[in-house]
Amino acid sequence: MPDNCPNEKALIEGAIGGDADAFGELYTHYLDPIYRYIYFRVGDEDDAEDLTEQVFLQAWEALPGYQPQGYPFSAWLYRIAHNIVVDHHRRNRLAATLPGNVNWESGETHSLEQIIRAEEVKTLANAIAQLPEAQQEVIVLRFIEGMNHKRVAQILNKSYGASRTIQYRALTALNELLTCEKAGVL
Repeated sequence: MPDNCPNEKALIEGAIGGDADAFGELYTHYLDPIYRYIYFRVGDEDDAEDLTEQVFLQAWEALPGYQPQGYPFSAWLYRIAHNIVVDHHRRNRLAATLPGNVNWESGETHSLEQIIRAEEVKTLANAIAQLPEAQQEVIVLRFIEGMNHKRVAQILNKSYGASRTIQYRALTALNELLTCEKAGVL
């Protein structure tokens, strides 16, 4: 989990002061979790990479005005990522899907287990993409990023109870979608 960035406070202060190396350390620490969050929201590796870079570019530009206000730095980054993903979906108006993780043209051999896993991930991502936006975010942050309820609530700017309610509804809807998928209804 990205919450334990060593010397985060000093790095943030340095980055606010224009220290590119300090920001570089923050970037390195938070790059993977922000990328995963975006990837599961947009479903395309190239788009996820581009959008992740936009997050850090916006963060660098907005850093002089950054105020923690009791929230961790990572919550601020996830908020920027959320806004960029929303803008991306508005521009594209396409449902988010995960590309298959199996590269058939590469000539590489894949075990049946890898192929089944890739299909399961794709099925799950397709089901998540059918949920309302807030439910998608809760599922990705809680179960893919492994955050606790308090952190998710901070990132979503919701109360702890509201965040748990969204999660309950998301899991119920996801269960229904996956059950229908398994039964061949969808």
